[in-house]
Amino acid sequence: MKTTRKPVGGMLSQALPILLLLIALGNPVSAQTPAKPAPANPPPAVASESPQRTTATYDDWVLQCEQHAGPPPEKACQIMQVTQAQVQGKNVPFSLIAIPKPVTAKPVKVLVQLPVNVSLQASVRLQADKADPGVATPFARCITSGCVAEFELKEDAIKKFKSAPGPGSINFKNANDQDVAVPLSFKGFAQAFDALLKE
Repeated sequence: MKTTRKPVGGMLSQALPILLLLIALGNPVSAQTPAKPAPANPPPAVASESPQRTTATYDDWVLQCEQHAGPPPEKACQIMQVTQAQVQGKNVPFSLIAIPKPVTAKPVKVLVQLPVNVSLQASVRLQADKADPGVATPFARCITSGCVAEFELKEDAIKKFKSAPGPGSINFKNANDQDVAVPLSFKGFAQAFDALLKE
């Protein structure tokens, strides 16, 4: 199986569910609370504007924002990179790495979504290059579209990613206990991360 980075294009619409996942992860209580049944006679719907979406590309990274009119008005932003795999001659989404805008006084969060065919016994590791020991974390949860690992990046890791000279990787084990390395480009990461902080 061959994996390649996918520049923006049509992948953004497929990546929007991750944005909703990121918002849910920001409030773990609401993410785990069962949905309440709708009332028998729901109140009349109030007209609301569709969310406004914007994107900006920084080499291999994309800054994506979604503005909701509210009330109250809300803006959710993230930077992301999508990798594709060739399956039966077609390019299909394989992995996604996303960093939501950091919350003041809280660590920077990184989410990696991989296919469900992973070993949950092994951690996921992000490496800036082959010599980098990287940062590792176990999978946090699996959903229909894949399994998600959530990292907290310290300042030294962010600096390393900003100055990474070559390709890095997302490393994990598949369900057959085989090592898998997905290419991860840091080209444009510094500019995309700085732009994210200004949103």
